[in-house]
Amino acid sequence: MTGFTNLRHYESRHVRGDLVGGITVLAYLVPQVMAYSALAGIPAQVGLWVIVLALVVYFFVGTSRLLSAGPESTTALLTAATLAPFAAGDAARYASLAALLALLCGLFALAAWALRLGFIGDALSKPVLVGYMAGVAIIMMMSQLGKVTGLDVSGNSFITDLQSFIKSAGQDTVSWPSLAMGVSVAALLIVLSRRLPRFPVALIVIAGAAIITALFDLEEHGISTVGPVAQGIPPLTFGGVSASDVRMLVVPALGIFIVAYADNLLTGRMFGDRHHHHINPNQELLALGATNLVSGLAHGFPVSSSASRASLGDAAGARTQLYSLVAALGALVVLLGFGGLLASFPLPALGGLVIYAATRLINIREFQRLFAFRHREFYLAVAAMAAVLIFDILWGVLFAVALSVFELLTRVARPHAAVLGQPAGLAGWHDINDYPAAQQIPGLVVFRYDSPLFFANADDFATKCEAAIESASPKPHWLLLNMEANVEVDITGLDALERVRNHCERAGIRLCLVRVTSEIEAELMLHGVGDRIGREHMFPTLPTAVAAFEQEEGA
Repeated sequence: MTGFTNLRHYESRHVRGDLVGGITVLAYLVPQVMAYSALAGIPAQVGLWVIVLALVVYFFVGTSRLLSAGPESTTALLTAATLAPFAAGDAARYASLAALLALLCGLFALAAWALRLGFIGDALSKPVLVGYMAGVAIIMMMSQLGKVTGLDVSGNSFITDLQSFIKSAGQDTVSWPSLAMGVSVAALLIVLSRRLPRFPVALIVIAGAAIITALFDLEEHGISTVGPVAQGIPPLTFGGVSASDVRMLVVPALGIFIVAYADNLLTGRMFGDRHHHHINPNQELLALGATNLVSGLAHGFPVSSSASRASLGDAAGARTQLYSLVAALGALVVLLGFGGLLASFPLPALGGLVIYAATRLINIREFQRLFAFRHREFYLAVAAMAAVLIFDILWGVLFAVALSVFELLTRVARPHAAVLGQPAGLAGWHDINDYPAAQQIPGLVVFRYDSPLFFANADDFATKCEAAIESASPKPHWLLLNMEANVEVDITGLDALERVRNHCERAGIRLCLVRVTSEIEAELMLHGVGDRIGREHMFPTLPTAVAAFEQEEGA
């Protein structure tokens, strides 16, 4: 359900958490969005206006209860990298191209929603999700080191941030008051959130840090504050663009859309798993499309979601998208001229707050569970985390998706296969490797291949069928393929079945099929291999097939 439809079932016990979560996120959101806007080359006012619109739109069409839609560092960086070569220093043209890029991203998302392509997100496995979020958390912590140390840390990825921090630490002096405040805030939040889970500790600690900064004039001692906040609603205009501009931005927009969708889905699923609610992958395509269209029309830039804002909201007690409306309303108040309310917030305290929120994204127990269950799953999670750190979120997301697809292919390309027999005292036919004493009928090989038949496993299927024939003793008269697990086929898989049929024909063995669905039977006939096998050699159940074999052998 969307945030709007959830209002009909809203529970009053969530009110305080959503209000506190919204206010807490607001304190972080304003300087964050201003920074991302600068990164994307867009005026800060526009960025703040875009997040107001994005949060409201997502409330009506999004299905995650905690996802925070709006400007985000990856899409901001991609916008800047895409447009810099084409704008040639022309601010007006740059703004128009950024808006066009957002519109194209939105159109790609809406097209994918109309085609119901949300199922693609199902390829993102749990180990990849765990590793991806851990990598994002480490990037979040690294991005705050400049705030909590007072050092000049300027980079656009984990690696460059780390290099900049090391270089700056060797040349400049750490601001010990800033470090003390940042560490104290993070430590207090970690301790108090466990001791006082029902209290709005995040808001109390941040407000306390702001009051202490103002009372003791800590700015004079090197503690930086949010400072002046851009105000006023920007004009909603859209400059002219040409068809060549559209052609130029189609491919970059497609790439940004893919990254934004994967990021949204991974983040949304993580919080969904934590709080036991389901997100709809196809509806999330609609939400991504709608937020980007609104951003484009507002002269903004491509948007996705922020794991740090969502994590802050979660840590502060938010449980529904009402917290996003609270944050949006607060951002609108800032735009309308009340930015001074946030100007004195100390940046080291906000940095400590983000570091605390990031620790909640690293699920150590889940890593332990993956390692205990299957080492391969654990290594997949570690690889996804490393990819995000080494290649940054853009390529890290794509690498994580590729890892999920690769892991899926390795499973279905070499699936389990079995020769079946009848164990004494147990109904049905079962894998003779599980039941070595299972009885087999001389002259009959019953074989089951536990996967859909398609190009990735076609050769493996045929090879294992042939091996089952060759290893049978005495020589089989029938090869009976149990096709209950072969629920999908492609032409390569059916060509492999034809190869098995030819092998059987040359060896004087009859090929028969059992448990064939009507859909698969139709495709067998369309291909031609079904006619060559013959409908009379396709049986609905194993007992009827075995009875036909025994009748033929008896004759």
